[in-house]
Amino acid sequence: MSENPSPSDLVFDQVTGEKRPRRKPGPKPGTEAAKRGGTAARDKYGSAFYSRIGTKGGSTVRERHGSEFYTDIGRKGGESTKRNKGVEHYSRIGRIGGKRAHHRKESDELAPANGKSASK
Repeated sequence: MSENPSPSDLVFDQVTGEKRPRRKPGPKPGTEAAKRGGTAARDKYGSAFYSRIGTKGGSTVRERHGSEFYTDIGRKGGESTKRNKGVEHYSRIGRIGGKRAHHRKESDELAPANGKSASK
């Protein structure tokens, strides 16, 4: 935290009666616990849990704001990316995507029709 916290970063301490800097939740930066990040939670709950809560959150946003909301934020994000990275960025990622799609198409053509590997 900075040496001079802004007023919004201060909280009233009920014990001392003074304002003090707000403590950030979670482990102290630089500690081993902070370096591990969310691995303990991920291991505890599994990927299906995060998929389920993400779907629930997305559905809630769609119900509150409508599906057009996603169109709007996507457009705004695209405009911001174009402004920050330039139109060349889209050309570059388009070439990367095209290579992947082309490679995937070749792999699909070489694969057996039953989807099983020919090797034993």
